[in-house]
Amino acid sequence: MAATTITEPIVQVTGLRRVYGSGDAAVRALDGVSFEVSPGELVAVVGRSGSGKTTLLNLVGGLDALQEGTITVAGRDVGGLDEAGLDALRRDVVGFVFQSFGLVPTLSASENVGIPLRLRGVPVEEREERVALLLELVGLSGHAAQRPGEMSGGQQQRVAIARALASSPRLLIADEPTGQLDSETGLAVMALLRGIVEAEGMTILVATHDPTLVALADRVLHLQDGQLTQHVAS
Repeated sequence: MAATTITEPIVQVTGLRRVYGSGDAAVRALDGVSFEVSPGELVAVVGRSGSGKTTLLNLVGGLDALQEGTITVAGRDVGGLDEAGLDALRRDVVGFVFQSFGLVPTLSASENVGIPLRLRGVPVEEREERVALLLELVGLSGHAAQRPGEMSGGQQQRVAIARALASSPRLLIADEPTGQLDSETGLAVMALLRGIVEAEGMTILVATHDPTLVALADRVLHLQDGQLTQHVAS
């Protein structure tokens, strides 16, 4: 009998609940959310503003404290991690891309991309090679010396994506990565994310309102009033 290959999910979320406030003023941002994400998937999380998308991503990435439920990322129980464990999760396992870019304005594109590698103590030659490779991957080889203020919004977002990929994370979390971009630039960034999944074998969990990015996803999770209402294969 041929052996069966079993691939463990890279993300497992079970019974996730998050409440802000108390009493009559309590807001249930997430209410019993459960799902899994397999390695190499691009999964889009959609829903109206206030539906819980950002809260969900922040919890999966260890940016917010877990209240109720369980989250496992690459075999790590996120709720059971101390601060050092959460730092290691964010440094070694998860990369983040936000719509605000979050670049250091006084640093060049290459210096911004290299920040995670500096934090990990990667030798200079190895760091420079990785930065050059990533800037080429996102189509910015000719802009390595430019600072964020000298670049367009789309170029800044590409730098942010390259920085998120610097440490070769297993999971990339993107929160409205095209939210500040025009439609044409947003489409290019979305195609880049799709290409990263295929080229780097990475898993991406992205919150978005953009129907084009939704169309590029392998699967779509719909959040409404804190609840997961649909799992749709794209």
